Amino acid sequence: MSDSYRQAWDASVRDPEAFWGAAARAIDWFVPPERVHGADEGWFGGGVLNTAHNCLDRHVAAGRGDAAALIYDSPVTGQRREYSYSELLAETGRVAAMLRRLGVAKGDRVVLYMPMIPQTVFAMLACARIGAVHSVVFGGFAPLELAKRIDDAAPRVLLTASCGIEGSRVIAYKPMVDEALALADHPVERVVVFQRDALQAGLTAPRDLDWAELGAESAADPLPAPEPMAANDPLYILYTSGTTGTPKGVVREHGGHAVALAWSMANIYGIGAGDRFWAASDVGWVVGHSYIVYAPLLVGATTILFEGKPVGTPDPGTFWRTIAANQVKIFFTAPTAIRAIRKEDPDAAFLAQTGTGGLRAIFLAGERADPDTIAWLEEKSGLPVIDHWWQTELGWPAIATCFALGDLRRKRGSAGFPVPGYAFEVLGEDGRPVPTGASGSVTIKAPLPPGAFRTLWNNQAGFDRNFESFPGHYETGDAGHFDAEGFLHIMGRTDDIINVAGHRLSTGQMEEIVAQQDGIAECAVIGADDAVKGMIPVAFVVPRAGAADADTLVRQVIAAVRAELGAVAALKTAHVVPQLPKTRSGKILRNLLRKLANGEPFATPATIEDPAVPGLIAAALQKAHDSERV
Repeated sequence: MSDSYRQAWDASVRDPEAFWGAAARAIDWFVPPERVHGADEGWFGGGVLNTAHNCLDRHVAAGRGDAAALIYDSPVTGQRREYSYSELLAETGRVAAMLRRLGVAKGDRVVLYMPMIPQTVFAMLACARIGAVHSVVFGGFAPLELAKRIDDAAPRVLLTASCGIEGSRVIAYKPMVDEALALADHPVERVVVFQRDALQAGLTAPRDLDWAELGAESAADPLPAPEPMAANDPLYILYTSGTTGTPKGVVREHGGHAVALAWSMANIYGIGAGDRFWAASDVGWVVGHSYIVYAPLLVGATTILFEGKPVGTPDPGTFWRTIAANQVKIFFTAPTAIRAIRKEDPDAAFLAQTGTGGLRAIFLAGERADPDTIAWLEEKSGLPVIDHWWQTELGWPAIATCFALGDLRRKRGSAGFPVPGYAFEVLGEDGRPVPTGASGSVTIKAPLPPGAFRTLWNNQAGFDRNFESFPGHYETGDAGHFDAEGFLHIMGRTDDIINVAGHRLSTGQMEEIVAQQDGIAECAVIGADDAVKGMIPVAFVVPRAGAADADTLVRQVIAAVRAELGAVAALKTAHVVPQLPKTRSGKILRNLLRKLANGEPFATPATIEDPAVPGLIAAALQKAHDSERV
């Protein structure tokens, strides 16, 4: 074990105030914190800062204005553009001036429904600059889901683009925004639309404004100075799936967020000023917030904003070309992306042709990285491939191999060791730690470290529920175990949230949609294993008497989930079955359904109400499989 890692972790749990007090010195404070931690105010009480100032102004003031800050690399449009720190500061200031002209002030919310283009980064940093709270919604989310987020966040302004480009498809955003605003109860004052060359959007006066025209009108306005923000003021709201179908608005605060991300760049990834870092994610997800926009800029590095896919834009070599062309030092992606590349290029011919340039390591996160994928990538790249784990609620890695602390120990199938700042315990149902090797609920001792959430937007009770099952511990919702060497293994969810290609989706929410369809008597949606996406949702439906034929029901169910949740939900498989397996008390045996869907051996549980049901379902699945082969 690396002495540096062990010493850092020990120090972080023995005296967290001293540890994080020292880490806070990496941040430029307008007013230094009076306290490192307080029960009521959280981390760095009394401290005043501005995140955008820390990302931009201070680097320019230090003489690094000409250094590359942002590289926009878009194989779907053929565009590539570099922005220096001075240029990124100017672009951010212009958008901040636009927002000020619209009356946006400190504490107001701004929703972003944007693709992976530089204007999205400008807008996020502009909100941070003026003290507005941004909420980025993944471009392409279904209108109803966008409407829910609008109603919860109650934004004054919504920023969008005319379209997104997904591979070879151009997706019109404005019609979805219009539908969402019609569904939402909260009235949004202004919608600002960035017109892209691929598609122009129609505007509805006086609500809708053209981004370029508004920018021209505000060009003479003074650029807003960074707004002084208390350490516990909200920086952004990011919505994640809720088990009831209602999205949870995770709130991130300025102070702890800046300190934690700066520490992680230096000590997990080994990234500092002048280094080039690429997180191949989307700004709609927490990885995009933390490691495309904020963390690299906080430490003066260069961040890559990539608009494309691992395959099909135009081929499975696009990642390797992007790494080599942009001199990437550390690369971060999802296991799903690597599986997709491997599927199309199993011999890694594109990787062999292009190489990896000066790349030092590849980090994976988003869903569990299967050992076979890690082994393939390490063999083909010749680099350490490091799986690591965290959640939207946490905001930055919680389990990892801390590459920059000299710890290269890895075990395929494990996400590594607890990151300094995180005190993990695996607990049984009785709330006591389970023996080494035994599975239980993965928890983290409170208080959570800087950067983790301290509340949910408009939902303090929802936040508190995370600590109810195991008092004094945050319940991650995952099951796992420590092995004898101290590696922490995350084995899967303990609730109904599944990971589909890195996207956390609620099977319970899908069940609610399926159950509402005509002709459906009962249903269950489970997560089944998938070679590319890690998991995929699969629906089992029991038809009512006199319902439509099975094929019609299947099409109806798939279309309904897609219409309400969007294509990202990825429900493409539904099976019509005569019954669902249940216990005598009426509980659906979802674990049994998962085994049936995965084709795994199963034993009929003693608690099952009707022992014949698993065989009936297995026969239905086999019939569907045979039909697909024909």
